[in-house]
Amino acid sequence: MLKILLQPLYQNSFPPSSYAPIFQYLIGKNFLKLGQQVHAHLAVRGIYPNGLVAAKMVAMYASSGEIDSASHIFDNATEPSSLLYNAMIRALTLYGITDRTIQLYFQMHSLGLRGDNFTYPFVFKSCADLCDIWLGKCVHGSILRCGLVFDIYVGTSLIDMYVKCGDLIEARKQFDEMPVRDVSSWNALIAGYMKDGLFKYAEELFEKMPTRNIVSWTAMISGYAQNGLADKSLRLFDKMLDRDSEVRPNWVTIMSVLPACAHSAELERGRKIHSFARETGLEKNPSVQTALIAMYAKCGSLVDARLCFDQMNPKEKKLVAWNTMVTAYASHGCGQEAVSTFEDMIRAGVQPDGITFTGLLSGCSHSGLVDVGLRYFDCMSSVYFVEPGHDHYACVVDLLGRAGRLVDAYNLISQMPMAAGPSIWGSLLAAGRSHRNLEIAELAAKKLFILEPDNSGNYVVLSNMYAEAGMWEEVNYLRIQLKSQRIMKNPGCSWIEFEGKAHLFLGGDTSHPQAEQIYMFLEALPAKIRAAGYIPDTTFALHDVSEEEKEQNLSSHSERLAIAFGILNTSPDTVLRVTKNLRICGDCHTVIKLISKIYEREIIVRDVNRFHHFKDGSCSCRDYW
Repeated sequence: MLKILLQPLYQNSFPPSSYAPIFQYLIGKNFLKLGQQVHAHLAVRGIYPNGLVAAKMVAMYASSGEIDSASHIFDNATEPSSLLYNAMIRALTLYGITDRTIQLYFQMHSLGLRGDNFTYPFVFKSCADLCDIWLGKCVHGSILRCGLVFDIYVGTSLIDMYVKCGDLIEARKQFDEMPVRDVSSWNALIAGYMKDGLFKYAEELFEKMPTRNIVSWTAMISGYAQNGLADKSLRLFDKMLDRDSEVRPNWVTIMSVLPACAHSAELERGRKIHSFARETGLEKNPSVQTALIAMYAKCGSLVDARLCFDQMNPKEKKLVAWNTMVTAYASHGCGQEAVSTFEDMIRAGVQPDGITFTGLLSGCSHSGLVDVGLRYFDCMSSVYFVEPGHDHYACVVDLLGRAGRLVDAYNLISQMPMAAGPSIWGSLLAAGRSHRNLEIAELAAKKLFILEPDNSGNYVVLSNMYAEAGMWEEVNYLRIQLKSQRIMKNPGCSWIEFEGKAHLFLGGDTSHPQAEQIYMFLEALPAKIRAAGYIPDTTFALHDVSEEEKEQNLSSHSERLAIAFGILNTSPDTVLRVTKNLRICGDCHTVIKLISKIYEREIIVRDVNRFHHFKDGSCSCRDYW
């Protein structure tokens, strides 16, 4: 075919317009070098391409990523046409050159060339990329005047533009007015509702859809997962796996559902999804492999996370995979491993970014690697060209605070180039609590009362410190503040997975079907752990009540209920994995160490800050937390 097309070319018998089918053929075959030869032949003959030929040449160069060459052809075309402008607008939009796209659109109109259903979808996409709703509405007015608003492709791109610019009311109005809708228009609106947390509207649309494709299912599954509705995400994924389902998961679906397993710490569900991905060949996708690393790490299985990381093709280990592994080590308190992985990343020629350093500095903080962390922080910009941001300062304040260098931490905050936010003052407050420095804690807490007026945790920490110091007037004042401002204390809760189901426990909870057995187990526990040297630390139950009541309050903390349930229902060789929504208290930390020794159990607790691996009476944090 190509030989037949090119034969007259070298006999100089082609009229200029006849070059169009040659370039069209070359677009389909991606023969860039041959296309360049044909282009050169035209130049030798002194022929400048007209609108039709130029459009095909622009498309050919754009399909190969040669945007500069495409622009040169466009600028030198002898007969501008709508087809030529469409080709250039499409090329610029696909490569994210949105400002130039909009310029060409208005230039096209100034020449009297009308846009069509090939023009507007790309123009609306550029408006969405720029998040410029005013511009989008101007273009919307143009399609109303030329009657293209009811074109299915233009209408869908219009809905997508409004969704991405945050105007869901207008997006829904356009959707309802469309006489004919394709699956893409439904998907665009569903994605918008999910992004804004309007699950009811998304669910209604999903149920009404005449036809669903992989994008429809994945939008719902990922939307639930991203909004913390892990159960709904996993249930919908299971429904997708039913024999009656018309659509099967692809790699994007797998990547979207794995965070739901991570959020709810459902390791066994994650392993089943991993097995499905392996059986269907989806496991080899780098994005799926990275999501698996994150899932295993967040579910407490660092060994599996590292195995997935090591199985990745070295050439496909992009920045996000390295960041995921560094962050995984940091969250498990493995600072040395986080540092080692970072150095491996540098040797692999991967340039770190801000996320890399947040993980690295956090790992150093959790492991007490103060000098190492400070060294990396000091050379972030000079060696690695990453400017320290708010999160990095928060990590270093935490690093210094944990090490007891509270004055250094406060001085760093004073020297920051930006205003300190809640995470930084929160780190200083936690350090003041750990090192019994009431002055620093008061200073940090008062800043947090302004920055986070609804966060009860800050009031509780300072109140407990006042109580520990016997300053009951100050305690009562804070309690009055909490009540007057109607600030509710976040209840502590923990959950543990058993036989594919998550069992949730609140502090002092008696609603679980096995509550009687659980409390009998906990009532017998003090005698056993006291024999191992346990002395209750009632500073973690600071209320103006008797010591006996304080001990009783501690014994019914939610993580203890979850661990008791796990011991009662699993075999001795089962690793217990518990997730807690708040920071584990010091007394529970001591008790769980002793439980791991007495019952010869490995227990992994994931609290709001990090993982604690308990085994043989010790914790992976080495009591540095």
